[in-house]
Amino acid sequence: MASKKYHNNLIINMPSDVKYIINTLISHGYEAYSVGGCVRDSILGKTPKDWDITTSATPTEIKSLFSRTIDTGIKHGTVTVMIKNTGYEVTTYRIDGTYRDGRHPAQVTFTDSLREDLRRRDFTINAMAYNDITGIVDCFGGMIDLKLKVIRCVGNPLERFSEDALRMLRAVRFSASLDFSLETSTMEAIISLAPSISKVSRERIQAELEKLLMSHLPQRAALLYDTGLMQMIFKENSFFSHTLSSEASLLSAALMRSPREHYIRWAVFASYVSANNIFKSLKFDNATVKICGNLIKHKSLPLPLKEPELKRCIVRIGRDIFGKYYLPYRKVLEYENLKHLEAISSMYNDIVQRGDCLSIKELKINGSDLAAIGIEPGRKMGDILNYLFDSVLDDHTKNNRETLIELAKNYT
Repeated sequence: MASKKYHNNLIINMPSDVKYIINTLISHGYEAYSVGGCVRDSILGKTPKDWDITTSATPTEIKSLFSRTIDTGIKHGTVTVMIKNTGYEVTTYRIDGTYRDGRHPAQVTFTDSLREDLRRRDFTINAMAYNDITGIVDCFGGMIDLKLKVIRCVGNPLERFSEDALRMLRAVRFSASLDFSLETSTMEAIISLAPSISKVSRERIQAELEKLLMSHLPQRAALLYDTGLMQMIFKENSFFSHTLSSEASLLSAALMRSPREHYIRWAVFASYVSANNIFKSLKFDNATVKICGNLIKHKSLPLPLKEPELKRCIVRIGRDIFGKYYLPYRKVLEYENLKHLEAISSMYNDIVQRGDCLSIKELKINGSDLAAIGIEPGRKMGDILNYLFDSVLDDHTKNNRETLIELAKNYT
């Protein structure tokens, strides 16, 4: 598609620092534009998180124009220009060489052509540039695809995904974050090249899945089944208890009603993708491994409507996990049983508001008190403390020093 320039049709309100960097480069005879996601989001009426700048100036020339710069990726043409305490990545127009590892170009060549720089980018909606003088530069139909709400590769999708396999996951993620559909040839290319996702590090896969699951449309994760990416990502530790279409449907429905919370959405995801050790496989932090593992482990735990039994469930799962994550998680899994879960939630809130004892440490008695009445430290003392805790779970009014001392004296 021929290059199109929209001079005054649409004006993007760039931050003053970005304007300063672009205008400085232009005033010294170079081309410079904001580029990529910041242009896309601005056109969509969203506030960009980051502003990237592309220029015809070389890294050395960029550094000569600004007093504070950092060589963040100078081999690939990127210099970070510091304005006060904020950094802005400024990258020289470039042409990527061969992608030998399916993730990174073996070498890059600087160019003076903006079009060539935009040509190497992943999707048309991310391949637009802007400055206040020229307006929007759209060489590959990004504006049209924004109107059509589709994710389409720049040029041949097989080539784009062969260059960088992570782009396949990014396509699914953008579908969720923007509520766009995957253009047919782009979808077909992902299906064809899904096995190459194995070239991507588990950390990068985790990061893309995180953005997907924490989007406003997490149910688009079902596309991972449709494209074959799910089966490839968890190839070594997956099994499927239903047909793939059923798995996708179940996952989509559950994620659609899940609260936008990291641990809950990941626990829901892991519950429906039928994969073992998913959190360790994706190299998650210890908190996610522990909390999500605990949620999944106890996902079928009976939740009684009697306080003593419910308290024992809370102790088993963990008080903070139970209220903050476990109850919302169960509501997602047991959507047809909401009245029962609401009653459980109300009872839990009463228990917390009363300050009921939910750990041995919260007993109004300790080992020193027991030693004072002649109970020696050791196994028996531990047995007595467990007995007292169990008694208090049955009746919260027993958690006072006098009653506990009396119960301890009568323990046999």
